[in-house]
Amino acid sequence: MGAKKKPFYRINVTEKRTKRDGSFVEVVGYYDPCRNPAVVKINHERVKYWLERGAQPSDTVRSLLKRNAEPSAEPIAAPSPEPVAAPSAEGA
Repeated sequence: MGAKKKPFYRINVTEKRTKRDGSFVEVVGYYDPCRNPAVVKINHERVKYWLERGAQPSDTVRSLLKRNAEPSAEPIAAPSPEPVAAPSAEGA
């Protein structure tokens, strides 16, 4: 979205299997970095709804949510990495 030299970003909920620029489920906010100060509008109620149902925010959206969290909101944690088993030496 936006125009040349005037970025404007929507915060979308999308299916994991869709293309990056494909369809989306819902728009839950927007980010306008051209304003001074930058404007971030987020529907915290809908974000909470989707996070409770397993949605995983991107790193950028996670940082926007942290900067613009509701006063009584829980912190948004990054997903913990899966433990990786060490390779065994029996097959050598």
